[in-house]
Amino acid sequence: MQIPAFDLKRQFKNLSSELVPLLEEVMAKGQFILGENVQAFEREIAEYCGVRYAVSVASGTDALLLSLEALGIGEDDEVITTPFTFFATSEVISLLKAKPIFVDIDPKTFNIDPNKIEDTITSKTKAIIPVHLFGQMAEMDDIEYLAEKYDFSIVEDACQAIGSEYRDKKAGSIGDTGCFSFFPTKNLGAYGDGGLITTDNEETYEKLKLLRAHGSSKKYYHDIIGHNSRLDEIQAVILRLKLKYLETWLNRRIEIANMYSESLEKLEVSVPKSKPYMRHVYHQYVIRVKDRDDLQKFLNSRGIGTTVYYPLPLHLQKCYENLGYKEGDFPEAEKASKEALALPMWPEMANEEVDYVIENVKEFYNNRG
Repeated sequence: MQIPAFDLKRQFKNLSSELVPLLEEVMAKGQFILGENVQAFEREIAEYCGVRYAVSVASGTDALLLSLEALGIGEDDEVITTPFTFFATSEVISLLKAKPIFVDIDPKTFNIDPNKIEDTITSKTKAIIPVHLFGQMAEMDDIEYLAEKYDFSIVEDACQAIGSEYRDKKAGSIGDTGCFSFFPTKNLGAYGDGGLITTDNEETYEKLKLLRAHGSSKKYYHDIIGHNSRLDEIQAVILRLKLKYLETWLNRRIEIANMYSESLEKLEVSVPKSKPYMRHVYHQYVIRVKDRDDLQKFLNSRGIGTTVYYPLPLHLQKCYENLGYKEGDFPEAEKASKEALALPMWPEMANEEVDYVIENVKEFYNNRG
């Protein structure tokens, strides 16, 4: 049996009879940039996330970048974040000539450890980017408390976490802004790049609309220096259709995760943990094992695709040598990079395929016993 780490073909097959006519309609109208589907999608996502405003952009990376710009982050400012995440989170800080300040993670959730944040706050701290990694939100109560106490902004990196919840609040509804990615493999994925920013602040909303369109609110008149970062009509119509199925897909992800956890937690495997006030939507189902590389090779030999997130923490990346971090500075992130392994996770997986993955993980450990 061949089971990839992720598969989009089955989803397209299920959607094609609805999707193809919608795409033909967009093509026939000939309006491809910031059209009616983009506007409708922004309204629908805002309602889904429980916020007043949503601004679509070209990617999740741009969502993070434009958020920081809209909040006034710039040269020599400091922005706190985690070293255990996709590179874009810190990259956008550096692009604005601000300084990423890393904080180690909670080994049980992979998210930033709220107990270690306060020691890194200085007079230059202007924002924090908590990452809701793998589909589970960070401990936002603690982060909100510190942001209010020290007067800095919160940019939620919810690129992997649409639909996740913290104390009944959706990802993207707590910070000054929330940032989403619609990369094809995301829980809500386009057929290309795409991103979106949520906010409850009208001034931030207006600034974001300027930033995504060359700083212009009227054609050929530019109030500020901006970007070309817009979601197109084709991706918007795809995402509008997929949004209707999102909750069904998320519930299936949770169901698959429960199947994995119930069967694997008795092995030498640390399965994902979530607290009762969290809704973990399992963008990835990531286990921790001491013999990660051997397990990955074994599963690959059985036709099972897996992925390592992330093999080298951000503070040890070559491009950040100038920050002065060294191995051992963030031991939990470094340990996670050697132990984390994502098992196949996509809502169209059949129960038989989930069982096959479980059987092979069990066989690996039984053979070693």
